[in-house]
This record gives sequence, C-alpha cells and structure tokens, in this order.
Amino acid sequence: MTGPRSPRRVVSLVPSLTEAVAACAPELLVGATDWCSHPAGLDVARIGGTKNPDLGAIAALAPGLVLANEEENRPQDLAALRAAGTNVLVTEVRTLDQAWRELTRVLVDGCGLPRPGWLAAAEAAWRELPAPAAERTAVVPIWRRPWMVLGRDTFAGDLLARLGLRNRYAGHADRYPRVPLDELNTAGAELVVLPDEPYRFTAEDGPEAFPALPAALVSGRHLTWYGPSLAEAPAVLAEALAAAS
Repeated sequence: MTGPRSPRRVVSLVPSLTEAVAACAPELLVGATDWCSHPAGLDVARIGGTKNPDLGAIAALAPGLVLANEEENRPQDLAALRAAGTNVLVTEVRTLDQAWRELTRVLVDGCGLPRPGWLAAAEAAWRELPAPAAERTAVVPIWRRPWMVLGRDTFAGDLLARLGLRNRYAGHADRYPRVPLDELNTAGAELVVLPDEPYRFTAEDGPEAFPALPAALVSGRHLTWYGPSLAEAPAVLAEALAAAS
C-alpha cells in the first residue's frame, strides 16, 4: 500500500529503480525507459532511452515524481524536467552501502512506501557473505571497440571487492578508463570478468581477446543493478567467478 506522501504517478529513468518500484507498488509506475527490462511484462509507457528520454512524452504523463541517477542520466535532461516543474529525485550509487541508503530514499522517502522485505533480504545476503578464501586480481571490461574497463569508485567494483576480486584499475584516475587491449593482457591480472551489459559479452565474444586469462561471464543485472536482484547477486556472482579458475 502507498502512504500519504506517495506520488500517484512515477516515471523511472533507471532500470534498477524501475524494478525496485515495480517489486513494491507497480501501480505507481506510469513510464519507464526502453532499457527497463524487469520485471518482465511491465506495462507502462516507454519514454526513450536513459541518455535520450523523450521529455515531451514524460511531461504528457504528468508524473508526480521522476526517478533518475547521476551517472545514467544526463544533467541537461534532468534540468529541463525541473524547469518544467517536474519533481526529480536523483540518486548516486557508487558503493553497496550507498545503494541501501538510496533505495530507502527512493522507496520510502520518495514513493512513500514501507521499506520492502526484499531490501532487508538483500542486505542480509551481503552481510552474511563469507570472507573470500583468497583474492584474485581482475580486469573488468564493460565495452569493446574501444576497450573500456571498470576504474575507480564504481558500484560494480565494490561488489566484486566483497567477492574477493582486486580490480586492477581501481586506482585509475577515471571511473571507466579506455585501456588498449594489449595493456589489459599484460596488466598482471589473474582473471577477466565479462558482464553481459552494457556491452553484451558472451562465450563467443570477449574471452578470445584474453587468451592467457580465465574468463568469468557474469550477469550484468546482478553486477550493476541495485534493486531486488541484489538479494541473489552474491550467490549468482560467486558461482560465476568460481567457475573461472
């Protein structure tokens, strides 16, 4: 049930937050991006991409609240929405602890909902995660042509660190540095981690570029989304990492 502070109409520009709200109160959602793939069968208006939303379509939906993220959405789009009188809640999620706080802010403070059980279950799943038996150094590409990897200060990097991986580029000045492939292959990593988003790495597209390294193909939703998937992410990711040895 919604509380007295709840907006009656919510547009989400962030796939993670779309899934989070839909898991609690799907009736609040009236619009989402084309990239909002969960939950399956979500029946709301589609308003374009995270980087190129249709601002006119959003305005036509007359939302009481638009959910956004400082990394996934462009400042100029959010500024335009605010200038039109739309209430915009912008999240910042660069660590797991920050994800817990921001999800509470979105769901409880923003949408006026009770704190959901799945959020408590997700916190418990990560809190009870056993200490890794050993650490391995990894490179984590997120794109190719050009090759880009996880750098400093990222949510995915924090999750992997909790699972026993040292990101080779965690100390880089950029959050998502471009690094030539030959450098990645000689950087001293013991493992390459290949998520299926934003670039869709697969068994046939990615591992062949790192012939000397074991490759872990992981679910991008479990590595980069902050929502209900966090409850099962420790087990899903740990299994994928363990298989790459």
